[in-house]
Amino acid sequence: MNIDRMEFLAWMERIIDRLDMLSDHIDNLQKKRNSIDGEELLDNQDLLQMLKISNRSLQRYRSIGKLPYYTISGKLYYKLSDVHQFIRESFTAPLPKIKGQ
Repeated sequence: MNIDRMEFLAWMERIIDRLDMLSDHIDNLQKKRNSIDGEELLDNQDLLQMLKISNRSLQRYRSIGKLPYYTISGKLYYKLSDVHQFIRESFTAPLPKIKGQ
């Protein structure tokens, strides 16, 4: 069976479109799976990359109660809104420099 180049390219384009649709669908399912009450949940790895901190620092924030967390099936999760609140509370604005010093 021979197919010409144009027909082959058309079929490949349809396959790629279908794969893109499936990829989007999988992403949406994953977002729903990693949420509670409609709010996105982040795991340790997500948070370490987002905040650019060490695993020990994250553990310390949990231990002192600075960052609320949830345990689901033995895995730790953090609500995105709690993480944003933690960032707001941890942010300190730099002091303005005084001229002449």
